[in-house]
Amino acid sequence: MTKTRTPWTWLRDRWPTALALGMEALTFGGGASDGGVKTFAHILPLLPLLYLVMAKVKRRSLTWPGLVVGFALVIGLRSLDVIPPSAVFAAMALIVFVWSGIDGQLRRDGTFQTQAVGMLVFGALALAGLIVDPDLGRYLVAAGWFFHGVWDFVHLKLDKVVARSFAEWCGVVDILIAVQLVFML
Repeated sequence: MTKTRTPWTWLRDRWPTALALGMEALTFGGGASDGGVKTFAHILPLLPLLYLVMAKVKRRSLTWPGLVVGFALVIGLRSLDVIPPSAVFAAMALIVFVWSGIDGQLRRDGTFQTQAVGMLVFGALALAGLIVDPDLGRYLVAAGWFFHGVWDFVHLKLDKVVARSFAEWCGVVDILIAVQLVFML
């Protein structure tokens, strides 16, 4: 006997995707003169930082609270306009790297090492997107968001590091932001 799927069942089962689509529908275009490139470049390091922290503390249940803290930092830092969020996220990643070097996790934990490489690669794409020609920067930042979306879906499939619901939500958001940046919608 096959179960019939109603839109409500789909919504219940795929709520992270529905949430991501709803959020993007509300914020699509952003209205920034640069298409949001700088904003998205400053936020991009938050994503691999969450993965890095979750790999460090090994508590996937903290993923969503970590995202809330990250968004609060972005909002607070942008309103104060003293230091860019990307600089704070880079400093936080450095603290996690040092902590993991001291306690030995950086040498012995392959999952953590993978997340460390992700932090470096996605952080480098965000930084490069901020310092190169704006047209090229847009594509670098878009690539960072797109490949982080792929990163999310790989983690969703492997069911590792972060909460599955977060990986699904983040993957959809990341891909949509990448499309938005490429087409400057």
